[in-house]
Amino acid sequence: MKTIVVTGGAGFVGSHLCERLAKEGSRVISLDNYFVGSRDNHVAGVEYREGHTKDIEKHIPETPDVLFHLGEYSRVEISLTEPALVWDLNKDGTFGVVEFWRKKKFKLIYAGSSTKFGDGGLGRVQSPYAWTKASNTELVQNYGRWYNLPYAVTYFYNVYGPRERAGTYGTVVEIFRQKKLKGEVLGVNSPGTQKRNFTHVDDIVEGLVLVGERGVGDEFGLGSPESFSVLEVATMFGGPVEMRPEVAGNRMDATLDTTKSEALGWRPTHHLVDYIAGRAV
Repeated sequence: MKTIVVTGGAGFVGSHLCERLAKEGSRVISLDNYFVGSRDNHVAGVEYREGHTKDIEKHIPETPDVLFHLGEYSRVEISLTEPALVWDLNKDGTFGVVEFWRKKKFKLIYAGSSTKFGDGGLGRVQSPYAWTKASNTELVQNYGRWYNLPYAVTYFYNVYGPRERAGTYGTVVEIFRQKKLKGEVLGVNSPGTQKRNFTHVDDIVEGLVLVGERGVGDEFGLGSPESFSVLEVATMFGGPVEMRPEVAGNRMDATLDTTKSEALGWRPTHHLVDYIAGRAV
């Protein structure tokens, strides 16, 4: 039986990953500080521990076989208003994780951010969130190189699906879904033409499991080839749409490269249009 640690295991993607790994027979330990994670996301067969990733050595005395590091701050625009919090969760927290990795010598799977590929590479410096995530991919690469440690870096593209959050730290599909259910106007930040590769959480988890088993190195993109503008997504939900002023840090597009993930046998099988038609309205 493998021992697998998932940081952020009570979050949106993390809870689905924990559920999959536990069903496959692994011993799964979640470490989450519950900043955005929820106890409502707890699933059977997983050990839950509460704490900050910068203190991971205190909370996880075990030596895992694999650690999936998903437990970071993960919103773009609002990160511009709270850089100290982003630093604490993404820089201090991830430094704790890589030091734990250096001492325990397991395989690390890091959940990078596709924002670093946005707008021809300019996306990596458009917000505190984007920069910390981009620089953390380099930190992971360097630790792997310096200490001969096994790792793989994945990149998520706009994940949606069950357990997705709305609210301040929510993601656009669930925000729109909740507003539609309440009969509220769907607000779209100008210009509305910014495109995203919306990817179902089950496809993300399938990719993470494959990369955890066989992936080596960087550049494991996990994103649907289908892209839609934010305005197009709002229109899918129907009802009134309100255009709002442009906000800082809002990239227009991102380069998608899933070559290495597809080489492992990964293919996305879900479609945003089907999800919205079948569940969201």
